[in-house]
Amino acid sequence: MNSQTARERILKRLAASGTEHTAVPDADLPQPPSLNAEERVTRLAAMMEAMRTEVHVVDAADWADTFRQLAREKGWRRVLYGPRGPVASPIEAAWSADDGLLPDLVAYSDSVEAFKADLFETIDAGVTSVRGAVADTGALVLWPDAHEPRLMSLAPPVHVAVLDADRIFNSLGEMMAAEKWADGMPTNALMISGPSKTADIEFTLVFGVHGPKELVVLIRQ
Repeated sequence: MNSQTARERILKRLAASGTEHTAVPDADLPQPPSLNAEERVTRLAAMMEAMRTEVHVVDAADWADTFRQLAREKGWRRVLYGPRGPVASPIEAAWSADDGLLPDLVAYSDSVEAFKADLFETIDAGVTSVRGAVADTGALVLWPDAHEPRLMSLAPPVHVAVLDADRIFNSLGEMMAAEKWADGMPTNALMISGPSKTADIEFTLVFGVHGPKELVVLIRQ
């Protein structure tokens, strides 16, 4: 009776064939683009629009007015924001001149358990800040925290992401090095390249199956 395990038999055959000693050829790592500030904005917008993202390049001084106009035009009824988040104050100021046509501005200030029904059933859009973005692959980087929990960008049908143009990096590696990610990261980080999407075994891409159906990016510059 052969006492060899299946693993041992496989390794023995590999040794006999000589393939275990086949050298792996060296390959150069792909080089990310080296783009200037304006080119990074253009590249990011093009990559994300290809994945059905709506991108607006807006003036940093009055971006919240643009957001207010979008909210009115799209007919959202309830917009979720983090009242202690980085984009809260301009949004609150923009909503202070409510003419009766704006959606309700809803503060995410309760526990998930207490807020779950509203979060998944009555909120039309959630707006968050963005840690940064990657131009070569077309992705946003979010580091959710207690002020802007990750469900704000994952649960509502529409996610509005507010990004500063000077936070767009050429590549993920460049961003990781510049921000010294090796020295500390959050327990959860998100990379978002467009609305929620999935594909079946026939390679049919379907959007909005298990997450936001729309992604709107406001690039402030």
